[in-house]
Amino acid sequence: MRLGMLAGYLPWRDPAGRFSWLKLGALLALLAPAVAFTFSYLTHDLGPRPLTQLIHASGDWAVRFLLASLAVTPLRALLDWPRVVILRRLIGVTAALYALAHLLLYTIDQKWNLLTVASEIALRFYLTIGFITLLGLAALAITSTDVWQKHLRQRWKKLHRLVFPITTLALLHYVLQSKADVSAAMFAVGLFAWLALWRLAPKRLQSRIPLALALAILAPLATALIEGLWYATATGVRASRVLAANLDPSAMRPSMQVLLCAAAVWALMILRRGLKAAAFARPGPKNGKTNG
Repeated sequence: MRLGMLAGYLPWRDPAGRFSWLKLGALLALLAPAVAFTFSYLTHDLGPRPLTQLIHASGDWAVRFLLASLAVTPLRALLDWPRVVILRRLIGVTAALYALAHLLLYTIDQKWNLLTVASEIALRFYLTIGFITLLGLAALAITSTDVWQKHLRQRWKKLHRLVFPITTLALLHYVLQSKADVSAAMFAVGLFAWLALWRLAPKRLQSRIPLALALAILAPLATALIEGLWYATATGVRASRVLAANLDPSAMRPSMQVLLCAAAVWALMILRRGLKAAAFARPGPKNGKTNG
């Protein structure tokens, strides 16, 4: 009985306890960055400050996986892909684990001096935001199980809606710690803008091709605007200069990267629906009658 219960918690099984190639593939993809950076660390391939590299890498991947977990629901609707929903919990918990590794690596870098770590978190604004984000992700990961969902009932949905303000804090931490070059952070902000705009759309439009096309226009514009406002506020660079740079395709600014991602979703949506329509229109075998 206990072995059966344990099998239900194995990350490569679906909610019914069956083996899932989709979940196994996702699990391997989620573990790949950790494996790659561990190998690079062991082979002394991370430069003169390997711990610093690992700290930044774990934080970057925590944000990426957090955004990926939020992308599951839109992709289910836009790509008409119901099975992808079984990956949401796995990706979200993995994001929390990478965020925890981010803090642990920082603690190791501080020679396990917990007093120094605590004082840095309290005194540095971006570290305070990062720590609050980690606490929020930990709470969501712990309560992500079916047991907690049944225990909390309607409160469970309210609790897990906090993922949106938590993601906002994670992105703010990402931007603040990026300092001079915020390109990667702004790309993440742009993807979050795409996700937010999709959720703000009326439900009846959330699976429509025109909405995907609109998002491919609005999300890059929002990215360029946010980047321009950030530089104007943080560095004094005129927002108009940043906006002009975003109009240059050769510069490959974050807005252009968001445009490519949004356009890819739109193209996949058209392709998938075209293939389904072609399969539906394909004539089946004719049923003829034979005389005995």
